[in-house]
Amino acid sequence: MSNVAKYIGLDVHKATIAVAVAEGGPGGEVRFVGTVANDDDEVRKLVKRLATPGATLSFCYEAGPCGYGLQRLLIKLGQPCIVIAPSMMPRRPGDHVKTDRRDAMTLARLLRAGELTAIWVPDEAHEAVRDLIRARRSAQEDATAAKQTVRSFLLRHDRRFEGRSAWTKMYWRWLSEQRFDYPHQQLAFEELQKRVLEAQARVVRLESALGEAVASWHFAPLVRGLQALRGIKLVSAATLVAEVGDLTRFDNPKQLMAYVGLVPSEHSSGARTHRGRITRAGNAQARTTLIEAGWSYRLPAREERRYRERVADLPEEVQAIGWKAQVRLCQRFRRLSATGKPQPKVTTAIARELVGYAWDIARRMAPAMAN
Repeated sequence: MSNVAKYIGLDVHKATIAVAVAEGGPGGEVRFVGTVANDDDEVRKLVKRLATPGATLSFCYEAGPCGYGLQRLLIKLGQPCIVIAPSMMPRRPGDHVKTDRRDAMTLARLLRAGELTAIWVPDEAHEAVRDLIRARRSAQEDATAAKQTVRSFLLRHDRRFEGRSAWTKMYWRWLSEQRFDYPHQQLAFEELQKRVLEAQARVVRLESALGEAVASWHFAPLVRGLQALRGIKLVSAATLVAEVGDLTRFDNPKQLMAYVGLVPSEHSSGARTHRGRITRAGNAQARTTLIEAGWSYRLPAREERRYRERVADLPEEVQAIGWKAQVRLCQRFRRLSATGKPQPKVTTAIARELVGYAWDIARRMAPAMAN
């Protein structure tokens, strides 16, 4: 019996999955199979129904809020399945009709044509660390918003702190001395302060849990190695690895730069070449982490005591990369700033080069992760 290839497009929702199948070569039939419940048992039944004798199945669906559970289930059932980014889906400019049926059929047709690019899917352990990091980031954002609410409340009542910086011990002492005329107004102010303290405590708890999680993580050597770079500590290194994955899966640093969206966009035609702002493709949090780290290179190159303690147990070649990055990027930051370029552009350029050093460190820490 001849082998028949079936390309199955899945339009996945919380409760349902629309299924379409493309068979044969390009231009062959694409048929809509129907809609099944988004349930493990129903998916098993679907696979059994489609897996006719001599048939080879290939599945695909778009990444979304339902996560990667369906992909992992299909892999366990022995069926290849890729997940694609919705932003990378080829779409016709004149197509203004969108339904689950059409989406599933489009996925099946494009999968058969080989025009879909799969994204990297983390395993369950990796996703668990990433969930923890994102929870910590959400808590940090809550703490920042809570602090801003307190400062807005004080400004509205013309209470101005005369010290140098906010949220120091002196600032908290000043907050405790503030008194308002009405009891309910005082209560509102006290509750706003409690919100800040609760959010900060949540950040501390999650950071402590992150340290424990990273210690037993497969990528723990890489997280430690990346901290040789100035501006990257435990949270930044863990965020970069959790959001991007294994940095060595990229053949060269330029691919990694493009993946995190730090390369310039380009619109060229004929003899005209135009490069614009960065593409901002890929993972936004990884890009933000790198840009925040790039800002630290505005200061002269130096190794502080806390930095030396952090990198003391790293291989000498990794420490050498960290120092080389400091010398070059600090000098480059000053040189670009001296030309009058805006600080955001300078920091972004530094972050782009920092990616190359991160990739080099990942390559050298690969043997430690293999053990």
